[in-house]
Amino acid sequence: MSARAPFDDASCTLIEALKPEIVSFHFGLPDQALLDRVKATGAKVISSATTVEEAVWLEQNGCDAIIAMGYEAGGHRGMFLSKDLYTQIGTLALVPQVVDAVSVPVIAAGGIGDARGIVAAFALGASAVQLGTVYLFCPEAKVTTPHYQALRSAKGSQTALTNIFTGRPARGIVNRIMRERGPISDDAPAFPLAGGALMPLRAKSEPQGSGDFMNLWAGQAVGLKHELSAGVLTRLLATQALEKLTGH
Repeated sequence: MSARAPFDDASCTLIEALKPEIVSFHFGLPDQALLDRVKATGAKVISSATTVEEAVWLEQNGCDAIIAMGYEAGGHRGMFLSKDLYTQIGTLALVPQVVDAVSVPVIAAGGIGDARGIVAAFALGASAVQLGTVYLFCPEAKVTTPHYQALRSAKGSQTALTNIFTGRPARGIVNRIMRERGPISDDAPAFPLAGGALMPLRAKSEPQGSGDFMNLWAGQAVGLKHELSAGVLTRLLATQALEKLTGH
């Protein structure tokens, strides 16, 4: 079983009640009727694109900003126009092509873990950056103990795209189940059922401190570690990036 569910009427009703300034989607966008309701609240809509084609589609279908998600990014690939992994390209190549293809702001994501990556993304034409893995080291992240231990010891070369945890490709730290079954397996149940299939193994191993049968999401910048609180880290990254951009 899985708690994952698509964006539906109940989710949309919650958006209408809370009226957040920004609503972010993954795997494309919801049905037009639901999207219209979200936009009617005044919220800005963003979503992830892993290819130029997806970015153009998102703009044409109402996105106010687009996350250009490079191959390096941790967690689930936001791909939705194709299931073929060969379509996925790195952040350095993806961001400028998306910037040239759309007129809305582009947010760079994937493999960015310090001020150097932030500055590089701006040089490529991004309007903003999105960092994920670097914040998993923050105490606010509340990752499990096996996940945190894996993060602390992992290098960027030790991550891979896998479908065996959820049925969709996602990048995580290579562990026993990924090595023994192969990171991409035709035997994995369709999304989101694969997670339920592994729950008995995870339930037995995780309490023992083992991450052998659980997802350990992380991007290729996992080696850029900053064990600081989220607020301190954000201010540090902003200060360092500004210094590099302005020269002082």
